[in-house]
Amino acid sequence: MKKIASFTIDHIKLVPGVYVSRKDTIGQEIITTFDLRMTSPNDEPVMNTAEIHTIEHLGATFLRNHSVYGSRTVYFGPMGCRTGFYLLLAGDLTSREIIPLIIEMFEFIRDFHDDVPGASPKDCGNYLDMNLSMANYLANRYLNEVLYQIDDNRLVYPE
Repeated sequence: MKKIASFTIDHIKLVPGVYVSRKDTIGQEIITTFDLRMTSPNDEPVMNTAEIHTIEHLGATFLRNHSVYGSRTVYFGPMGCRTGFYLLLAGDLTSREIIPLIIEMFEFIRDFHDDVPGASPKDCGNYLDMNLSMANYLANRYLNEVLYQIDDNRLVYPE
């Protein structure tokens, strides 16, 4: 069986960043999948499910309510390996052009200190598995170590 695209990336060379994972055409629309890599694969500890779950709730809420990208957001959710998130947006987009959106989203997550949206038994199937303080911490770390000074080696997958 042929490997899927995400398994062809050299995860030994991969560093935290914002990458175009793939582009798909559905009807007349291009869907761009972004790899928001927050930790260095196979090199540092992965994120725990509680903070990933919290980032997912906050990130999805932020994106779906965004004045520009709300109607273009197809999906935001965690990678199974727990090293980052996938973001699917309608449009033929580049990593560089969505950096302001990603910074805005992670600043929102870093600064969020209220009840996590959707964190109730009525709204979520695992609402107790949340860790807001770690989500704040990881968002701040991603902003300071990656997003605020991002360069090309963190925008294009390594060869």
